[in-house]
Amino acid sequence: MYRVKEAFYTLQGEGARAGRAAVFCRFSKCNLWTGREKDRATAVCRFCDTDFVGTDGQNGGRFDTAQALAEHLRALWPADSEGSHPYVVCTGGEPLLQLDETLIVALHRQGFEVAVETNGTLPAPAGLDWVCVSPKSTAEVVIRRCDELKLVYPQQDAPPERFLDIQADHYFLSPMASPALPDEGMPDPVRQSNTARATDYCLAHPRWRLTLQMHKLVGID
Repeated sequence: MYRVKEAFYTLQGEGARAGRAAVFCRFSKCNLWTGREKDRATAVCRFCDTDFVGTDGQNGGRFDTAQALAEHLRALWPADSEGSHPYVVCTGGEPLLQLDETLIVALHRQGFEVAVETNGTLPAPAGLDWVCVSPKSTAEVVIRRCDELKLVYPQQDAPPERFLDIQADHYFLSPMASPALPDEGMPDPVRQSNTARATDYCLAHPRWRLTLQMHKLVGID
């Protein structure tokens, strides 16, 4: 059984593959926070601004088999897309609580290139085409090799230098936004301040690159 909060077709908003068309599959549940506001203060990750509770989102649901979920996601890719390579990003919550080799095989059979965005606290199953690790607070990262390390910045317990022994092709800082999102159309002063801080850090430590949440800046899902 796979539990999916939502699934949708959009553009990748940040990181090394920003701007690429993708089907996003957001799995329910996380191992660092329940997703309930009453538990935020005692969670390992306290700054998440994503709703991953339940299966009631756009194209969400419960899927008994990997094939059923893979076919569901494939139907979200444009039918008239000759010359393109279908791409799915598995995210959450924490996708590695559910994403397994069986589902990866099923997605490959549907023609997908399979990416995951994970907090890195669980081993990655075989067969993934792209792994993005985004460490959170004091949680131990067990994935030691990835395509992309994307660190939400700043985190008091997770300075960038703590993760330099993780082998990655790309190292990104993503400015932390306010967990309590501002009204639509209003600026987020927390993100503005943290963008300046992340910019300064990247200038002083050029291994790191700045990535912004393009989808939020231009108003796409």
